[in-house]
Amino acid sequence: MFNSIAQIFIITLMNLRNLPQRLGTSSVAVFGVACVVGVFIGVLSMSSGFQRTMVNAGSDDVLMLMRSGATTEMNSGLGYDQSQLIANIPGVAKLDGKPLSSPELFVIVDVPMRNKDASANAPLRGVEPMAFSVRKQFTIIEGRNFEPGKNELIVGRGAQKQFANLNVGSVVKFGQTEWNVVGVFESGGGLAESEIWCDAKILQNAYRRGNSYQIVRIKLEDKNGLAAFKEAVAADPKLNMDVKRETDYLAEQSEPLSKFIKMIGYPLAMLMALGAIFGAVNTMYTSVSNRTREIATLRALGFGATPVAISTLVESLVLAVIGGLIGSIVVYFVFNGYTVSTLNFASFSQVVFDFAVTPDLLIQGVIFATVIGFIGGFFPAIRAARLPVATALREV
Repeated sequence: MFNSIAQIFIITLMNLRNLPQRLGTSSVAVFGVACVVGVFIGVLSMSSGFQRTMVNAGSDDVLMLMRSGATTEMNSGLGYDQSQLIANIPGVAKLDGKPLSSPELFVIVDVPMRNKDASANAPLRGVEPMAFSVRKQFTIIEGRNFEPGKNELIVGRGAQKQFANLNVGSVVKFGQTEWNVVGVFESGGGLAESEIWCDAKILQNAYRRGNSYQIVRIKLEDKNGLAAFKEAVAADPKLNMDVKRETDYLAEQSEPLSKFIKMIGYPLAMLMALGAIFGAVNTMYTSVSNRTREIATLRALGFGATPVAISTLVESLVLAVIGGLIGSIVVYFVFNGYTVSTLNFASFSQVVFDFAVTPDLLIQGVIFATVIGFIGGFFPAIRAARLPVATALREV
């Protein structure tokens, strides 16, 4: 047993030291695996970034109330009286004696894209003062907040990056109304950073929505108070509404696009992996063929077939892991934090998000590379083990 392990170590070390002599063929395998891992991580980092943007926006102690049966803010509708009843339900947290309740109006506006000859559906949200306290990590990073009663806008950091004419000081026109951009905000990298915000009362007038809203966000005193709050809403016949945690709602919103990206990403990575596996097989067969004299000599000296096979497999794994690491590092520096926008199928508005090359994805990429290396080296390893010594020596 110890002798076999020592033989494996000796032959593997010898193979790895000789890699520079097979630099051309080895590079093909490394390059192929690096490309596969790069595509694999790159595509999935898009899904990861989108989910992170959606989930980061939510809190477990924040609830969203929409009209019963409404699946999104777009098809919900609430009256002013209902928003006041919700604010006074027991369990709603308070700030300076006022309930942390945020009735909001959500409309879609057409905004030109930055650096593109196209426009996109941007979310314009009308909010009241408590909206800034209900959400977490809200900060004005440039300019100032809008003043109630004025046609002023503040824009999310992501929206400013993706949409044109949203710099502080710009004047934009939505419908028949002109708006002054007065500030830029961050919200912990969440969904709100894709949006444009203004005073809810002004937005109601601009879009002739009367005194209505579409959702109400409330912050709970106790994050475990969801069941009691639902019971209180259900007990009031004037409140025909669905209640969800903000995190659950946003997770539902992100699911369709995340699934779509994964449906494309996994098959694409598998197709490329097949090519990489053939490349690895070819590389290792070539390596075994070039080392026929070496393998035959080792066998003649008493080295076993199994150590020869395992050393060939280890060489394939090492090349694949090197390719996987290169692909992971390149993708991390190229894609991590890269900002893009896409259409949220649920709200038909643009969501701005960053690619997120997470540690989990990097680990998955290296594991994927290892699997490619194992499959690519398995059959050449068997060939190396079965190589007849006498025949191999005659071929020398």
